[in-house]
Amino acid sequence: MSSETGPTLDVQAIRACFPALKAGTARFDGPGGTQVPQQVVDAISETLIRPLANRGTLTEAARNAEAIVAGARSALADLLGAEAGAVVFGRSATQLVYDLARTLAKDWGPGDEVVVSRLDHDSNIRPWVQAAEAVGATVRWADFDPGTGELDAGHIEAVLSGRTRLVAVTAASNLIGTCPDVPALADLVHGAGALLHVDAVHYASHATVDLTALGADTLVCSPYKFLGPHLGVLTGRPELLHSLRPDKLLPSSDAVPERFELGTLPYELLAGATAAVDFLAGLVPGAGTRRERLGRTFTALTSHEDRLRDRIEEGLASLGGVTVHSRAARRTPTTLFTLAGRDSGEVSRHLAARGVDAPAGSFYAWEASRRLGLGEEGGVRVGLAPYSCDDDVDRLLNALDVPRR
Repeated sequence: MSSETGPTLDVQAIRACFPALKAGTARFDGPGGTQVPQQVVDAISETLIRPLANRGTLTEAARNAEAIVAGARSALADLLGAEAGAVVFGRSATQLVYDLARTLAKDWGPGDEVVVSRLDHDSNIRPWVQAAEAVGATVRWADFDPGTGELDAGHIEAVLSGRTRLVAVTAASNLIGTCPDVPALADLVHGAGALLHVDAVHYASHATVDLTALGADTLVCSPYKFLGPHLGVLTGRPELLHSLRPDKLLPSSDAVPERFELGTLPYELLAGATAAVDFLAGLVPGAGTRRERLGRTFTALTSHEDRLRDRIEEGLASLGGVTVHSRAARRTPTTLFTLAGRDSGEVSRHLAARGVDAPAGSFYAWEASRRLGLGEEGGVRVGLAPYSCDDDVDRLLNALDVPRR
């Protein structure tokens, strides 16, 4: 690793860890869920074949469960710059946001206002809209610029008022990759006396997350977007979580974070999530805390993915009739494009027949797709992951018959 060039990734060594890549497909579907390394598979399997029971200290099985939960909270806290005692697990980010919205809405009523963004995935829109409507609160919509893909401070400031109770915004658009300046938005939101909820599901796959630096009061992510199994994670300011009273079973724990977790946790998936974080932390050699090692990984990952994204977008630019809708100055390696006169689903099927997985649609970013004039059909989305390589990019561009330089 050169101090002048920064940390780099050994992409071929990374790819060797992913059994699914042996199928030979060039995978650009990471924004919808990444492939899983063998280390994560092994962690899940080992959990299921060892003694396991409800959490406790009396038996080996109970202690195993306790250790898995504690380990997963610690791993996700390191990934998110949060406190382990403020890490909540659930079935999905969508489920956790619905639960959080219903809990916060207990203190809302007529005259109160909630702000949602048209840039967001619907899981960071509909739960807030429905919770507000259920208690008579008003929903206000923050727009974004469809020409640039940017959501800036002015878009949020325009819909804030003294009655705003919460603003929900994404840290990165899963459709077009836009990364708003969340800390600047947080200053505005907190200045209005409101809470800020951040959707980091797409962002956490590509950048170092820091709950405090972002200014988020609550935040969600999904391990299956960053090489782990399917589950959701919620974190937030501990003092805020302690103040909330979610609906729960009478005999279940009232401690935080357990009061937010409904039923027995999926221990094997938590073990897999820990393994995914550890895998990411080990992609760049070097010593340090897990948080420090993750920082080096994401520095290297940004460089790797941005280089590949530039190659893709240069190639698309040389193909007639292509419109690239991912235009923000700061964005993830996620490119949404359409071809004039071609149905996006047809383009995706054309690519799939040639061993290139680049799906088409609006990807639950329903409001954003409509604002871009793409409707339900959306566009073709090309997303990168740690295992993406130059050969994958070559196959994509060749399948699109892009003239090569």
